[in-house]
Amino acid sequence: MTKRRAETRARLLAAAFRVFAAKGYGQARIDDVCAEAGYTRGAFYSNFSSLDELFFALYDERAALIATQVTEALTVDDAALLEPSIHAVIARTAATLLLDRDWLLVKTDFLLHAARHPEVATRLAAHRAELRTAIESRLLGMRGRLALPPGLADAPAAARAVVAAYDGVTVQLLLDGDMPAARAWLTQLLTALLVR
Repeated sequence: MTKRRAETRARLLAAAFRVFAAKGYGQARIDDVCAEAGYTRGAFYSNFSSLDELFFALYDERAALIATQVTEALTVDDAALLEPSIHAVIARTAATLLLDRDWLLVKTDFLLHAARHPEVATRLAAHRAELRTAIESRLLGMRGRLALPPGLADAPAAARAVVAAYDGVTVQLLLDGDMPAARAWLTQLLTALLVR
């Protein structure tokens, strides 16, 4: 891919993110994305075959970024072995997961789309598994510094609980728009799940 084509693709993805967040996937059109990016339909079709493909590319990009950020947020320095460091890790994770309301809108839209299209659901399930695996890996790395409740005695169950807590808090955030309250609530939930 040439540098110019990569830049065009990046601008289309950024424009699509804004359009999907503002209008919703079901209401967005290729022309909306092109207008937002400042390109013609020809530029669009030289990078994507359809709006679905663009949506998948956007979701792939953002989901991978979030998984990386969560992994970094969950990373504890070897020197930081005391319980307060676990609370700092949880706070960083809550701040990372609830960073961008527009992303939550796009992600929720994708979830609804996936619920109606099994082939899309498979792709979403793969991303959610990737996120759970990243969380699980970090939880295993913190073994001995966490005291998981009996019902979440293993890292896979704890990772699922973390993702479920995140999902629940994001719904509330989308409804009330109170980011500080959502971060505080997610921090409390993660602390209850992961620290005895």
